[in-house]
Amino acid sequence: MWIVRNKQLLLSGAALLLGIAGAGCSTVGPETVIRDRFDYTGAISESWKKQMLLNLVKLRYSDTPVFLDVSSIISQYSLETSVNARASWDEYLLGNSQSLGAGGSYVDRPTITYSPLTGEQFTRNLLTPIRPASIFSLVQAGWPVDRIFLVCVQSVNGIDNRAGTVAFSREADPEFYRVISALRRIQQLGGVGARVERRGEEVDTVMFFERVVDERIREDVETVKQLLGLASDSSEFALTYGRVPESSGELAVLSRSVMEILLEMSTYVSVPQDDLNEGRVMPLLVKSVAEQKDVARVIHVYSGEDKPTDAYVAVQYRDCWFWIDDRDPQSKAMLTFLMILFSLTETSGASGAPLVTIPAG
Repeated sequence: MWIVRNKQLLLSGAALLLGIAGAGCSTVGPETVIRDRFDYTGAISESWKKQMLLNLVKLRYSDTPVFLDVSSIISQYSLETSVNARASWDEYLLGNSQSLGAGGSYVDRPTITYSPLTGEQFTRNLLTPIRPASIFSLVQAGWPVDRIFLVCVQSVNGIDNRAGTVAFSREADPEFYRVISALRRIQQLGGVGARVERRGEEVDTVMFFERVVDERIREDVETVKQLLGLASDSSEFALTYGRVPESSGELAVLSRSVMEILLEMSTYVSVPQDDLNEGRVMPLLVKSVAEQKDVARVIHVYSGEDKPTDAYVAVQYRDCWFWIDDRDPQSKAMLTFLMILFSLTETSGASGAPLVTIPAG
């Protein structure tokens, strides 16, 4: 009877170990897709925000920005389990022995490929001005026209935007803020848009005001036409790149490149006063009193010695913390907009991502 009981105990223990091993196997396979997809998405998103903010800070300090792209992520899992049971007994001789054993190993080997964004094509895209047609495509898609003009446009029909960089430091023309504020009110009521026209092999983009406009924005439309020198009896105007239009039927937009945009946005980074006093960072143009609060404050990056407790994104540079407050939706939206603009310049080049071979066994 004692031997039978030990046999039953041995078999029960073996069954228990097999059940544990089987439960471990259920965590590898399809269930890892949900976990990995969201974990890696969150990590890439957070690192992308930090990289963009850090490069804005570095540009403020005249440091070299570096952009690194995550080309690929490959996760390889390995789960091995083993169970063994051994027993021996003798009905006539005293003594018996039995043993239970289990072992297992779990290995996660993620292969993450990073690619520095460099090369002639990437640099060319970074330094090439954004096409006016692309700017109005963003307006057509619903992005606020005043924000787009503040960030992407240096001048429109000879009316200059603010330039905060050292090389082209100047105040904006007061008419510039009047134009973009009026355009914003017109946009909110659906009174402005863009249309692409094809004439043979040429493709033209036309900016237009709705012919039947709301009475509330009729005055704004007339103000924009007057300030920009547009024909008062027309509602459609050809978009062209340049500072000055050739006729009253053109809207000349002198757009910025992505690099110019990043340099300009870096001027909104607050820096410690000691760095200014010691000449570690260049002083900026004093803001004009003509700037309106609802359009002039594009993005605000704070700085301080201590790590912030309520930051949307924060980075450390030169023993100082720089961050965007989580309660500042305008600055958060602008950082997202900069990331979208920058993604348009990314290119993998002719070689593409490197080939990675993962063993199947």
